[in-house]
Amino acid sequence: MKRVLFFAVAAALAASTASAAWVYEGKWGSAGSGEGQFDRPCGVAVAPNGNVYVADGRNHRVQYFTSSGSFLGKWGSYGTVNGQFKYPTGVAVAPGGNVFVADTFNGRIQYFTAAGSYLGKWGTQGSGEGQFFSPSGLTIAPNGNVYVADTENHRVQYFTSTGSYLGRWGMYGRRNGEFEVVKKVAVAPNGTVYTTEHGNNNRVQHFTADGSFLRKWGRSGTGDGEFRYPSGIRVSADGRVYVADRDNSRVQYFSPIGSFLGKFGSAGSGNGEFAAPYGVALTATGDRLYVSERDNCRIQYFKDTEFAVAPASLGRVKALFR
Repeated sequence: MKRVLFFAVAAALAASTASAAWVYEGKWGSAGSGEGQFDRPCGVAVAPNGNVYVADGRNHRVQYFTSSGSFLGKWGSYGTVNGQFKYPTGVAVAPGGNVFVADTFNGRIQYFTAAGSYLGKWGTQGSGEGQFFSPSGLTIAPNGNVYVADTENHRVQYFTSTGSYLGRWGMYGRRNGEFEVVKKVAVAPNGTVYTTEHGNNNRVQHFTADGSFLRKWGRSGTGDGEFRYPSGIRVSADGRVYVADRDNSRVQYFSPIGSFLGKFGSAGSGNGEFAAPYGVALTATGDRLYVSERDNCRIQYFKDTEFAVAPASLGRVKALFR
């Protein structure tokens, strides 16, 4: 009976975890400050309606587009007042459509309506609870909580959607649960939290929703599962973990527990090539992936050609949980 149940569960999982074969689909953007142009685009996020939001770092603004890159709007300028930014590097969209921005050099989080009307903010420069030192990544949990990669404080903090402090974990170091320049953060559908780190650690760490260490993977290098300055991270609905491996000019993806599944990209400026891929974002269905490129000043998007086409093998299902 147990054996029959195992194969029934495996079959169900296989149907929802078809292997990915990512191919180039399109791109938009160029260097500049005009509409649809970028100067060091960093974070990228997909809204529930499919629109794509980009934290346009050195232009000190947020821009948003249709799913294929048609310009829809922008907001922000250099400064410290509400709705202004100093080098925003992270962006996330809540299920209701509100847009949250890591206003990095102002040491705060701001949030807006889908069209950019200012709603609120929290955080100041510092190392106390609810304070930040160069926050560079944030994400929205299934329960609406906001997790922030508090980069130069080497920790993760989390809050309600209006900024009430809930908790934190991490400190400078190389041991489990410690960080050296925690860069980006992502939450899985089951509420667990993944982080990326620069510096000497060059790894992904995995935690419970309240910061208990679960596992880690990666080290400095160019091989499969190794990283050179991993940045953006996102988790698909089926649990696959996608990482922008910045200085290796590629995206790698893994099972929920870190087994290497695949990669795509190489150095360059052609279609499907990268120069400092920084942010990654997925559609709700998981069949399209967006990548922001800091140095090519553009967004590229890719299609999963095997999405919902062929069921995965039992070996594939086992690999997801190794």
